[in-house]
Amino acid sequence: MPAKVLERGAVLAYVVREFERDRDYREAEVNVVLARFHDDFATLRRYLVDASLLRRERGTYRRV
Repeated sequence: MPAKVLERGAVLAYVVREFERDRDYREAEVNVVLARFHDDFATLRRYLVDASLLRRERGTYRRV
């Protein structure tokens, strides 16, 4: 993952397109998708939530 915020944002914008809008994902499903991009899928998931690209609610994730 890029350390620079702008570069990381571009990567996150690319990755989030793997998730459909208006669909809930279980954490395990999110992990499978993210593992295709990076071994540390937990950090990648956290970055997506922190960037408000994915929303986490009661153990489910949804593309914002």
